[in-house]
Amino acid sequence: MIDALLFHSPIPFAAWGVIAMWAVFATALLATLRRRLRLRPTTWRACHLTLATVIVTGSVVHALLIEGTMGTLSKAALSALVVAAAAKVMVDRWPWSLLSRQRA
Repeated sequence: MIDALLFHSPIPFAAWGVIAMWAVFATALLATLRRRLRLRPTTWRACHLTLATVIVTGSVVHALLIEGTMGTLSKAALSALVVAAAAKVMVDRWPWSLLSRQRA
């Protein structure tokens, strides 16, 4: 566990899991300190969605690299569904698209 957290692990999927885990912690910290940091809603949303992208990407790559837990096809299908759902939410909620909707 310590090897993975320090990025010294010889297992290739460990780094992706650690990156996703730290992105989850960063997202929680950002949400907790949002008012104290006085971030504008569009800035906060852009930061939050960027971290969400890191979380989804890291989690999917981590899951795909682990061998023996699921079949390759089922892992790929589930990962594709996760990426599709995340992409749909991110496109709908991206700050610049919200600004254009507000102007219309």
